[in-house]
Amino acid sequence: MESVLKTTTVQGGSNPLPEDSKSKGLGSSSKYDIVCAGFGAAALSIAIAMRERGYKGRVLFLERQAEFGWHTGMLLPGTKMQISYLKDLATMRDPRSHFTFLNYLHTKGRLVHFTNLSTHTPFREEFNDYMKWCASHFNDLVQYNQEVVSISAVESRAGWAAESFKVVARDVKSGELRELVTKHVIVANGGEAAIPHGFMQHYGRNTVIHSSTYLKVVPQQFKQPTSRYRFAVVGGGQSAVEISEDIASRYPNAQVDIITKSSALHPSDDSPFVNEIFDPSSVDSFYALNRSAREKQLCDNKATNYGVVRLPLIESIYEKLYRQKLLDPNPSNWPLRVIAEREVRGLQEVGKNQVTLELKHSRTGETEVTSEKYDLVILATGYKRNPFLNVLKPLQSVLETQSSGEQFGVDRNYRLRFAEGKVGRDAGVWLQGCCESSHGLSDSLLSILATRSAELLDSISSSSKFAQDYARL
Repeated sequence: MESVLKTTTVQGGSNPLPEDSKSKGLGSSSKYDIVCAGFGAAALSIAIAMRERGYKGRVLFLERQAEFGWHTGMLLPGTKMQISYLKDLATMRDPRSHFTFLNYLHTKGRLVHFTNLSTHTPFREEFNDYMKWCASHFNDLVQYNQEVVSISAVESRAGWAAESFKVVARDVKSGELRELVTKHVIVANGGEAAIPHGFMQHYGRNTVIHSSTYLKVVPQQFKQPTSRYRFAVVGGGQSAVEISEDIASRYPNAQVDIITKSSALHPSDDSPFVNEIFDPSSVDSFYALNRSAREKQLCDNKATNYGVVRLPLIESIYEKLYRQKLLDPNPSNWPLRVIAEREVRGLQEVGKNQVTLELKHSRTGETEVTSEKYDLVILATGYKRNPFLNVLKPLQSVLETQSSGEQFGVDRNYRLRFAEGKVGRDAGVWLQGCCESSHGLSDSLLSILATRSAELLDSISSSSKFAQDYARL
């Protein structure tokens, strides 16, 4: 097979593709040492660690967005981070780093004023700007509008262990596909919106969106601030409640129903002892557990991250509900309702751009169709993180068989395990953000990014060192 690699500059990044249009056999034409699928917070932290460690290999980050952005669809005005700014992209690894949040504030001339706030939790808008500032230092390593669609192992010869990987990327604007070859791959392309089964055929239309696109859709689609729109927000976590608050501020005459299958809105647990599960050292103890113990610990600590709301926000919502009841005893007139113990099973289109919802009572199992007609349903239903459903699907046949029942095995250093003899020791794939079942609840969060990036680079370096030592024999 003739390599399709050629010299060309891709819009959004200045890193050129390697020139190898004449090369025969992809396995013999590795032009990158590391290719990373995605350039979000996790990948950015890795880029920072590379820069500060003086890594000299050929590196390329491929990002499907047009520019760096961190959860841009949910940067709601006034919302704050839920973790300390000290858990930024560098401080926990090296507090003297140029890329700390405090140095960002200093550079922007806001350090003194931020200090006067007496807070550890900055606005999300500010933390996004901090990460964009960090990302601006790496334009030479990143190509935007490039979506990685598949990663596969490349055999140097039939039946021999693969010595490299083929990365297929699609230009988001033109749709053009191209192939890259690398020894090491980092998969950090983030999660995909989790869409309940009953909404799949309607998702993407004007009546159903995911919370991740809220700010990109709602202000453009609903342009009359005084109109009496009706919204349904599906979910009982922080995002669902924050969205309901934002709708109230944008559309004072709108009505919002928060629909949750839980019995109530539950507070998140961010107490000090429980918060230690997000310490970098906790990954070691979690990884050492057997599968059943891991599952139990994940279940025990679910209230720190999933389907929960910060207590001050819960108290604010409850106060609003109480005042509504005080002013008008008729719930149908309330601007905000919390409909608990209801699982949304599907929807029915009625009229023009409106829907009713099919609900199942979580406790009794009874079903009902809402009499309310909603102009928009917002799914605050979280994310799914399984790269083997898409980009890593071609690698399934060469994975190590898992006796534990897990779909794939991964080392403590996040390196994917392959079957014996399928991939050489000097090549590998590292997973970021999809190892919660093996590495704990912090895996998809910001808390351990700074230290994890160093661990991952150590692992890649040891892999490369093995190749160098082997070549000397």
